[in-house]
Amino acid sequence: MTAHAATSPSIGLASIGLSLPPLALPVEELAKLRGQDPQKYTLGLGCQEMALCPPDFGAVEMAVEAAKRALGRWDGDLGRIGMIVVGTESAVDMSRPLSAWVAEELGLRGAVRSYEVKHACYGGTVALRQALEWKLSGAAGDKAALVIATDVALYALSDPGEPTQGAGAVAMIVDQPDIAVIDPMSYPWSEPAFDFWRPVGESFPRVDGKFSLDCYKKAAENCFRAFVGDDDAQQKLSALAAICFHVPFPKMVKKAFLHVGESFGWDYELSNQIFSQKIDPNMGWNRQCGNAYTASLWMSVAEALAGLDEGQQITAFSYGSGFGAELLTLTAGPEAATGAWTADIEHDLANREHIDAAGYESLRDARLAASA
Repeated sequence: MTAHAATSPSIGLASIGLSLPPLALPVEELAKLRGQDPQKYTLGLGCQEMALCPPDFGAVEMAVEAAKRALGRWDGDLGRIGMIVVGTESAVDMSRPLSAWVAEELGLRGAVRSYEVKHACYGGTVALRQALEWKLSGAAGDKAALVIATDVALYALSDPGEPTQGAGAVAMIVDQPDIAVIDPMSYPWSEPAFDFWRPVGESFPRVDGKFSLDCYKKAAENCFRAFVGDDDAQQKLSALAAICFHVPFPKMVKKAFLHVGESFGWDYELSNQIFSQKIDPNMGWNRQCGNAYTASLWMSVAEALAGLDEGQQITAFSYGSGFGAELLTLTAGPEAATGAWTADIEHDLANREHIDAAGYESLRDARLAASA
């Protein structure tokens, strides 16, 4: 252990808040609309429902609600927030940061660093790492950071990505690690690529699906191999309480982890066993909301942390097209066991309205009209 690591204070997640939009569409309804076998979406992609936003609701509203929930469960006060940073690819302005809209709603002003981070689905993780490093540097003093990952994922009608659509927000207060310690050591990997991008002025992303999967698999392999190092891979990964991934759709995660297993020389049975035990159980919320871009990984992490005993360790693999990736490790703190933030998801799932195929078509028409 280095002298720096030995003397670094423990910093991590002091509170978590989550928010989902008020509408949802079962993927079977989309299959009916597109003339597809529903199993293409449910089994082929591993999807169940997509969270959807009304025309007057989006990334800002979800971010504000998630932040209020996180702040409401934190034992600090608003005056202790010295940084607000939002990771998103659903920006509402090309200059003014989304954090300004959130800060305005929260009444957060003064000696506060406020900004927005963009790197596709990796942006929320970059924001979290910056907040962690700000705290560890000593520059924060006794201040805490409010980090929010929030996104609305929509594709063009009949696009192959349409059944993976979703939306959601996760807010995290970075301070004393009551819920989880975040290890200062992480394992990044990046390469410039055009696997998924959205040019300025275009409403929907452009995606090279096969290339994006290849980039995702390559990033996962390199990040996990760096994490394992010279240790025994099976022993090190099996010792984890959970392994979390960014979830574009659940089957993409499985394909990537099988690739990671192959790189370690594992057979399918071993890779599938670890996937079933350590990864699949942490994607329940993702299946019910679809791809929420920056929020997807942290939704999985929040689900995995709930109920853990203090000291149990998890990993979090973040990926953003373009591409950038990073593997983090978190160790459960004393309040992980209570999983208080699960109430947010339970509330939103219980109160959202399920629409049918006709309702979905009307919603898409209304959103397009509102953005025109």
